[in-house]
Amino acid sequence: MNTQAEIEVPSAPLRAQADGGGFGGILGSPIFFLVAMLLLMWALLIRPQQRKDKEHKAMLAQVEKGDAVITTGGLHGRVTGLADDVLTVEIAPNVRVKLSRAAIATRTPGKAEGDKS
Repeated sequence: MNTQAEIEVPSAPLRAQADGGGFGGILGSPIFFLVAMLLLMWALLIRPQQRKDKEHKAMLAQVEKGDAVITTGGLHGRVTGLADDVLTVEIAPNVRVKLSRAAIATRTPGKAEGDKS
């Protein structure tokens, strides 16, 4: 009879899901997609920023007297004095400012730009 065939056809996909096939497995789970998105975000956003922060800390540790520096505020100068976390930077002849070491954005070993001596 046709009624028995009509009943078995709709139940075939249900049996496949009950057996673990189809989208009922781990790949169809919303938790899988959440974990995958978190891993992707960590790999593309968080990890590169951590690497950049580590390189910046290493650069700050290498600042020495005589290095040309650029601050985060845009001041260009030459390091004339060092303390633990405070640098003295000469930004013009006989004009010195004290800056926090964390305020240094970039460092160039040697003479400051524009110095001819």
